[in-house]
Amino acid sequence: MGAVLVLNQNYEPLNVCAARRAIVLVDLGKAEVLEVDGLVFRSPSREIRVPAVIRLQRLVKRPRPRVRLSRREVFVRDQFTCQYCGLSTKDLTVDHVIPRHRGGPHTWSNVVSACHSCNHRKGGRSTEEAQMWLPKGPVEPRATPRYLFGQYVGINSTWDKFLLPLGDD
Repeated sequence: MGAVLVLNQNYEPLNVCAARRAIVLVDLGKAEVLEVDGLVFRSPSREIRVPAVIRLQRLVKRPRPRVRLSRREVFVRDQFTCQYCGLSTKDLTVDHVIPRHRGGPHTWSNVVSACHSCNHRKGGRSTEEAQMWLPKGPVEPRATPRYLFGQYVGINSTWDKFLLPLGDD
């Protein structure tokens, strides 16, 4: 069975779940079907059309999602550009502005993308000691709905009307 888009009571995309889980939520009265898929789930006593989009009956309050700190996400935040020399390339490394061996944390505000030559030139020194400056300070990116669900736009056409108006709020 396929994947189902789960919307909060206020039509905000929450997550994507398995079709089986969506059928259970609808059967228990915890969700309503907004769009159906072409598939049919059959049991000995019933036939149920598999939902493509469901909306929960109650509003789910959840903490704001955060972007996970990973190499790939650092490169995406920095647009695959070395933050020291401005070289745009896919062959980058992650550099700690304050080196870890000097107590620098592994956090969004202390990591940047750097090309191999700039990372080697900076070494284990601070930016001031290496006389290498950052044009802008590194910050944690916001987890917008486009970031969370943008990968699904265009994959399932029944989801598009719920995902296309995603703003970068």
